Amino acid sequence: MIETFKEEIKQGLTATPKTLPSKYFYNKIGDALFVQIMNLPEYYLTRSEFDIFKNKTQQLIDAFGIDKNTHFELIELGAGDGTKTKELLKVLDAQNYRFDYMPIDISANALAQLKNNLAKELPNVSVKTQQGDYFNVLHSLKENNNPKVMLFLGSNIGNMDDEIATEFIYNLGANLQKGDKLLLGADLIKSKEIVLPAYNDAQGITAKFNLNLLDRINTELNADFNTSQFKHQPEYNEAEGIAKSFIVSTHDQEVTVQQLNTTFHFKEGEKIHTEISRKYNDALIQQIIANTSFTLDTKIMDTNAYFADYILTRN
Repeated sequence: MIETFKEEIKQGLTATPKTLPSKYFYNKIGDALFVQIMNLPEYYLTRSEFDIFKNKTQQLIDAFGIDKNTHFELIELGAGDGTKTKELLKVLDAQNYRFDYMPIDISANALAQLKNNLAKELPNVSVKTQQGDYFNVLHSLKENNNPKVMLFLGSNIGNMDDEIATEFIYNLGANLQKGDKLLLGADLIKSKEIVLPAYNDAQGITAKFNLNLLDRINTELNADFNTSQFKHQPEYNEAEGIAKSFIVSTHDQEVTVQQLNTTFHFKEGEKIHTEISRKYNDALIQQIIANTSFTLDTKIMDTNAYFADYILTRN
């Protein structure tokens, strides 16, 4: 793991323009900061999708098209604490659907916590946690003939560029059978007045989250980033529907990363690209799934029409 971290950090900081992978936001400090972000007044994304799962649960279930007498698998990619999904599980359980809930995550700790919580809150629900890489786990489940409903929530698809997103969804389809469903959570294109504050909150939590990436490099790779000489900078192009986050050097400076035996030069105003947050509309979703084995069935939006859960069917 540390070797991959070293390699990808070196690759990113020697690139032009410089980049750092967003997946490395999530260490212990980053996880705690992201929990704070999800509860910020400016961060509408989590609340918007929770609104769908809480208030339009029956619409979701109907869109799955599952017979109550058919045993199915409800598979979630990157379940986290399962806050949204619990709303769905409660109703499926109350309506006596027959299913196994299969959360997939790379973190054994996150899965153990989720399983323990569900055992207390929903003791009748069958929970079969699956630790590992999404596609390795899905491949192992592929030969199982039970119908599958897969959840990929939180607009996590938006952290990929469109080409990678198409490849990702294509690969999901390759691990499903005809008639299986994919629920794809997607943040919708909106004005910058709504989107930008979600990535630049008044309390500065998002800035801490972004800059924590430099602290992580300092700690794990013996680097000497002075985070007071860098700033968080979000940008949003409404026409494209793409939000980006950057770390910007506020001075001409040099940073040495001892474990890489390398010194990196930063000009004043030079940007390190850390994250993309793609926003969508129906046309973009259709474009992304055009060369996959999925067709778009249903679109369910929150009360403010900020967010959509798209239900796709495997052909």
